[in-house]
Amino acid sequence: MPCVAQQPARTQPAAAKPAVAKPASPAPKPGAAASNATAPSTTGKAAPAGKAAVPPAGGAVSKPAAKPATATSTSAAKPAVVPAAAPAAKPAPPLPANLGSSDPDTRYRNGKTLIDQSRFELAMDELLPLTPPAAKYSRGPEAAYLYAVAATRARKWAEAEQMLNLLRTEYPQWPGLSEAYFLQAQVSFEQGEADNALRVLGEIPAGQLRTQQQAMKATYLARLRDKALWQNLVRRYPQDTTVARAYAEQLVFGGLYTDADRGQLEQVVKQFSLDRARYTPRPRAQRKSSYNVAVLLPFEFDDPSWETRRRLQFVTDLYAGLKLAADSLQREGRSLNLFAYDTGADTLGLKQVLALPELASMDMIVGPVYKSGAKILARYAQQNQIVAVNPLSQDGALVQDNAWYYLFEPSLATQGRLAAEYAYRSLGGRPAVIFHEDNKDEAAFAEAYKRAYESLGGRVLGVRRIDSNNPESLNAGFGGVDLKSAGHLVVASDHRKAGPYALGVMQSQGLTAPLLAYASWLDNPSISLGQLDRRDIYFVQPKHLDATLPGVRRFRQLYTQQQNIPPSVFAATGFELLYYFGSQLHQNGPGFQQQLANSGPISGVLFQGIGYSNQAHDNQYVPITKLERLEVEVQNPVGLR
Repeated sequence: MPCVAQQPARTQPAAAKPAVAKPASPAPKPGAAASNATAPSTTGKAAPAGKAAVPPAGGAVSKPAAKPATATSTSAAKPAVVPAAAPAAKPAPPLPANLGSSDPDTRYRNGKTLIDQSRFELAMDELLPLTPPAAKYSRGPEAAYLYAVAATRARKWAEAEQMLNLLRTEYPQWPGLSEAYFLQAQVSFEQGEADNALRVLGEIPAGQLRTQQQAMKATYLARLRDKALWQNLVRRYPQDTTVARAYAEQLVFGGLYTDADRGQLEQVVKQFSLDRARYTPRPRAQRKSSYNVAVLLPFEFDDPSWETRRRLQFVTDLYAGLKLAADSLQREGRSLNLFAYDTGADTLGLKQVLALPELASMDMIVGPVYKSGAKILARYAQQNQIVAVNPLSQDGALVQDNAWYYLFEPSLATQGRLAAEYAYRSLGGRPAVIFHEDNKDEAAFAEAYKRAYESLGGRVLGVRRIDSNNPESLNAGFGGVDLKSAGHLVVASDHRKAGPYALGVMQSQGLTAPLLAYASWLDNPSISLGQLDRRDIYFVQPKHLDATLPGVRRFRQLYTQQQNIPPSVFAATGFELLYYFGSQLHQNGPGFQQQLANSGPISGVLFQGIGYSNQAHDNQYVPITKLERLEVEVQNPVGLR
């Protein structure tokens, strides 16, 4: 456990924010509060234009109260999200009549209908017999193209590529061949074959789909992080403006630039008349003895009401954890200066903070907690080439094409993928049936689980959407599927009704198959720990804290001494985040992306593991836990994943 500066205990109500001690150095910058205390003051006011804010809580922006996206739950499970009232589940559209008909026109129409209904695998089954020339179907080329469309939407890249090759070979005179080339380029990009994708796009006749080609290139090239591949692409396509601009973007904003690239970047900027001011890399900061970190959180200083303070307790806890980590690093000789900014409850406050000149000189930024603000900060971090870390979001889309923005959490898609990899190894590849709530987050988990499990050779018998607020949806979701043939079940739901319902179905049908679920089930009062212990249940638990570990015990002791309350999971998150990324600053300087990508997950000070290997920008370690004799045990410790 890293050493943590001990401070005298202070009396503090649970919902109040502790006072701030004045920092020894450096002096507060205008608009920011630099401190070495536990949390920012609640008395700070917004500074008039051109004047320094009153320390220690400068930069406070008056904002109306708004509900945060994250609740104040202190469960060690996934941070809860305040749910909106769920609409009634929509009934699935009826299947087309005469599936598998011997009439080719009927099958063709059914295939189109099934694609419109997002039933892509059924569409593939309907269309496949119509595609070979031996079928002598007049719409064979169209059927082959629609089959490839369905396969790409089902993310079955190999099947799509095979059919597109057939279409190009057997139907070379088809008028829609340009669309087939375009779709094949997408398939190649998705399979990591950028060179082949660009070659296929080059086969599209000049002038056709030009705008769509540029958009596709810009989207997929922004995801490439392999510098050797980039240099090869630039050599092979020296006249492609989109490739050149994307390469310049990766050099300057993607963290790939080194001094050795200066000449090539200059040549690209000159040859393609790029904006020289935009494509001039920020000078690489040298390693320093002290680094400045901006913390952008919705403290809402201008609303001191008890309701607001209680609602924002998770923000106070998060910041208190950050401060405790700064104290710990300071005691180890690794100085970090935190500058706290109140972003308020809406994006206007965040934009005002980001407009402050001193933000651009920070070495790292932490925040914000609302999704709309996260997108704004992600753009700011990329444009100003400053690493920023989101403390709570699990939305992988925020970091997909951005080399300067990180999620401290594993995204829902990463959780689904890693859970599937664990299940395939540990359960022997048994067939799966997946249930998930009818929302974006749980759908992302389920899709990633299915894709990863099938890519390893496992079978997914079905993916069922449920709305746990609607009993009819639960009945329909768990009904009509042969659960007895499933080797294991997956239930991606935090809803309080989902767990009891799933366990009830298993009991009524006498099912003993393993079950994989979210760790929030451990905190569900409608399910006893005995029920969970008796069954073969595995939990996806990113925020598992083992209270028996020395680091966790020490953290809890010191936090309680300072705050007079036990630490929540948000306090632990703040501590682990800043200790990990603050250590990266001191080891590698502000541009530490490459070093981060070359290191695998390591054990955290508090949590089970953290790491950003293989160019990932969300945490690539997810603990899978299980109850054994009523004790939570990690099944995939770091190093044995």
